[in-house]
Amino acid sequence: MGAVKLELRCPQISDGIAADPDPDWSSDALLSELDALESKLSASSKVPVPFTKSQSRGFVNGKGSKRSSRPFVMRIFEDEVGEIESEDEEIHDQYSAGVKRFTCDELYLSDEDESEDESALEVQPYLMEELGIVEGALFELTLEHHLGVKEEIRNKISALETDMMSGNKKSASALLWVEKYREARRETDRKLDTQYQRKIAEALDNHLTAIQRDHELKSQIEERKIRSDAAIIEGAKRKEKALQEEKLRQEKAKAEAEAKLRAEEAKRAALEAQMRAEKEAAEREAIEASKRDAAKVVQKEASGNQTNASLGSLNAETTESEFDKKKSASAGNITKAAEAALKLEQDRLKKLTELDEGNKALGLNLNKEYIRHERNISKLIRQITGTRDVVRQKAAELVKILKNPLFPQSASTAAFARKVVSYCENPGSASFACSYVIVLVTSEVPHVMDIIFAELNRACIYTVPKHIVYSQSAFESKEAYYKTIGFREDQGKIENVEEYLERLESYMKLYGALVQTEIAGIQNMHGLKEGWAWIARFLNALPANRFTAVALNAFLRMAGYALFKKYKSQFRKILNIVSENFLNALKARKDSTLNSVIAKIQSYIEDNKFLQEPEGRSLETSLLSSIMVPESDYQDSYHRGGYHY
Repeated sequence: MGAVKLELRCPQISDGIAADPDPDWSSDALLSELDALESKLSASSKVPVPFTKSQSRGFVNGKGSKRSSRPFVMRIFEDEVGEIESEDEEIHDQYSAGVKRFTCDELYLSDEDESEDESALEVQPYLMEELGIVEGALFELTLEHHLGVKEEIRNKISALETDMMSGNKKSASALLWVEKYREARRETDRKLDTQYQRKIAEALDNHLTAIQRDHELKSQIEERKIRSDAAIIEGAKRKEKALQEEKLRQEKAKAEAEAKLRAEEAKRAALEAQMRAEKEAAEREAIEASKRDAAKVVQKEASGNQTNASLGSLNAETTESEFDKKKSASAGNITKAAEAALKLEQDRLKKLTELDEGNKALGLNLNKEYIRHERNISKLIRQITGTRDVVRQKAAELVKILKNPLFPQSASTAAFARKVVSYCENPGSASFACSYVIVLVTSEVPHVMDIIFAELNRACIYTVPKHIVYSQSAFESKEAYYKTIGFREDQGKIENVEEYLERLESYMKLYGALVQTEIAGIQNMHGLKEGWAWIARFLNALPANRFTAVALNAFLRMAGYALFKKYKSQFRKILNIVSENFLNALKARKDSTLNSVIAKIQSYIEDNKFLQEPEGRSLETSLLSSIMVPESDYQDSYHRGGYHY
């Protein structure tokens, strides 16, 4: 019966273990190698090994001798192969449910020559006991499991290597893409930097060009200003020199005239003295001649006739002088006004006349810069409205203009006074707002107030107050009278009465608004005290007619509220006098044109409209709240009776 030989072939070296056993190994060496292999498999495998050896293998021959150093050879008889195979199948069936079947390609069976089997049998008939057959099968399963694990490990390693290579390729591709993207970004950044630097250079160049242009413009303006100032100064010097020369010439002419007058007076005095001496001598000679000679009677009579002629001439001169006085007195009676009011008017008009003459001597009317300056004043005045911010702003700008050293203050003052009075001719103008501006401006430039009132008195005589009565002996015609009281003439035609009354009412509204304007911390140089004086002078001196009625009505509607708050009962007395005297005098004239103004004044008094604040008196709340007429009652400082001033 032949024998089947099992040989174990594995890789040469795995994890430091020689998997290909040396044919000359001893059984002890082989067993120790198997033990090491099993321990490594148990430690490295996550799946538990189906069989674990509890004790070391020990193969002892039947004689109890030591293990031979000959190679390990397993011999099985042919009749036992079927039994081994059946047992092997049973073992495989038992563990097929729980244990994964592993195959080892390097485990194979080979037939040897019978000579080798026989020689082996001769040397050692039994290498292991019968119990070693099961262990051999288990060992085979272990080897199969080990080989399966190795195969799985190799597959996993191969898969990992494939994944790693794929990952390396992807990483290389990603790195290449990143490098290209970085290069593209660098190129874009270089282009953007170049473009940004170009823009910066252009902006810097434009900025420097603008600065240079501004400097050149400022230099030109400064040069022009310097030349203009020099021209103005030179012109002022020339005008001043001309004025001085004219003044010296006038003084010289005046001195010469005075000297000539004194010489004439001396000559006349000497002549009169000589005539008196001659007359006295002639009289003495005539008396002596009459006593001595009667023949000289004719001569005496002739001398008497001459004396009578002289006396007649003297009486004629005396009569003419008295007539002139009467005429002058008659002419003086046509002006109805208080003496104090007339004196104030004369003083104001004198200041205005001197101011106008001085400005005329400067010749500024032909100066383009001054014309532009005057237009700026007019523009600011036209922009005045009844709002706080506008009033404060325009007043500050006007003060700045009046104090501008480039132009004479006298010229700026005259222009401001003329423009503000002219602006208030419009019935729709803001009279209260203008009065606030005037008070604010005159608090900084006080002398402007007299010039404004001079312009106002010249434009409207009822702001004095003053009235001129028509007289045929004093005026050549009605047109001359109308011109005297303020009527305007356009192309040789006098304006009608309605137009004149409309302007008169506007002037009186400005005057009434101005006298009642009070600003906290600022003194109004022509305040309520002057308003009280005006109404007293008006009622004392002016007659009741259509012109004076319109003036009184406009004044009461603008200033009556403030006058009542300050003077209270005294103001009521004034209103009683207006109602009893002035209105009755108007009604007595029985003029239908007076009915409208009579109704307005009567309604104002009877309806107590002086208790209501006039529209526009208080500036808008959001604007100039600090410049408001105080609402608190004033102390009654006047305790005199009547309406004295």
